Amino acid sequence: MRVEFDSMAKERLEKALNGQPGYFKLITENEGCATGGIFNILLLSEAGATDKPLDSEAFSFLVDAQQEIYFEQTLRLKGHPTFPSFRLSSDSMLYSDHVIIKDRRENLNKAV
Repeated sequence: MRVEFDSMAKERLEKALNGQPGYFKLITENEGCATGGIFNILLLSEAGATDKPLDSEAFSFLVDAQQEIYFEQTLRLKGHPTFPSFRLSSDSMLYSDHVIIKDRRENLNKAV
């Protein structure tokens, strides 16, 4: 799998890292949802045992092996021009226009 970015998405991902190391993990939170669920990005200190790396030109992206089936082979992440969110899409699907980053890193100074 591969993740591609536009320039605004790259800028926002860099800002989220805030000069600290981290992994971006694509997730779908579908507990209690009748449809595909809610897509978000977790910012983690380290990869989990079942996480798989994704090809990415600039960042370390992961997906859990059990959630990999929800995503197509090439994903696109675009920064929203007026909101602090992203559009996650592929050639044949719009996953969400409201993907947010949830910083779950531990032991970091998160002052921005």
